[in-house]
Amino acid sequence: MRRTLLVFARKPQLGRVKRRLARDVGPVEALRFYRTVLARLLRRVGRDPRWDTMIAATPDGWRPRGWQARPQGAGDLGQRMARALASCPPGLAVLVGADIPALGRRHVAHAFQALRTADRVFGPAEDGGFWLVGIRRDSRPAPRDFGAVRWSGPHALADALAGYAGDRPAALVDRLADVDDGPALCRSRRKG
Repeated sequence: MRRTLLVFARKPQLGRVKRRLARDVGPVEALRFYRTVLARLLRRVGRDPRWDTMIAATPDGWRPRGWQARPQGAGDLGQRMARALASCPPGLAVLVGADIPALGRRHVAHAFQALRTADRVFGPAEDGGFWLVGIRRDSRPAPRDFGAVRWSGPHALADALAGYAGDRPAALVDRLADVDDGPALCRSRRKG
């Protein structure tokens, strides 16, 4: 089955990335963190021959040098994620955030493996959200959106799972930390 990895990314611009983090550490440090983690992520997982990688980019029209990109388009986070997943070719599609310092090839491979027996897979984040969502893109329609998910809070994963209505249970893979605020950045730096 064809495998597509989507990296959900925002153009690295001062004042436009990691706004919650910037409230704690300032916009320059937030931009520095984001650029570093995005570049590291693309080096780690982007050129793996087991899957095709593309960027789900915002703002529309931004294309990181050397990468295929699709626009995220308008709407809330769930609508943009659903649109990105629905645009993938038939097969397995996994979407990851660009702010997960520990994310590596084995995590992506584990998600694709989980989709062999599940219709949807999630990577739980330590803060109650999720850093990865994956779907099987076969004869069934792709998800339209993520319904009533309370984004950027401790209920995002539970809400996404509650709104999932697949034939088979959703799979969960590794729990990782995303970096949304100053304390999360400090924890990330201590770990790595």
